[in-house]
Amino acid sequence: MTADALTLLYDGACPLCLREVALLRRRDAGRGRLAFVDIDAPGYDPAAHAGISYRDAMGRIHGLSADGTVLRDVAVFREAYRQVGLGWIYAPTTWPLLGSAVDAAYGLWAGWRLRLTGRPDLDTLCARRAAR
Repeated sequence: MTADALTLLYDGACPLCLREVALLRRRDAGRGRLAFVDIDAPGYDPAAHAGISYRDAMGRIHGLSADGTVLRDVAVFREAYRQVGLGWIYAPTTWPLLGSAVDAAYGLWAGWRLRLTGRPDLDTLCARRAAR
């Protein structure tokens, strides 16, 4: 990992998340700018990831910068794409009007992601995890 690397917490059971992770891994090409942690894996440990609970991580994307800063939502994508040389894709999300619209759209997406990918709701997933 590089000194300014980013760790993305992602849902390894989400087909769309897996596609995004695959793209970012390819673009990183082993340079160590990005690391990935599957929050759906049985061994996911919130204590090792800034205390981000399974519920919080499943509800919205989170990233951890090398200095321990927690990023959420579109800021994670902005930084991940910057790390792999595609920062220009998310650069417009820093513009005031467009940024607000993108943030709102992400909030809607995050709320519907599980349903749109054919998964149980967040409460059901959390209950299943607690029962393991």
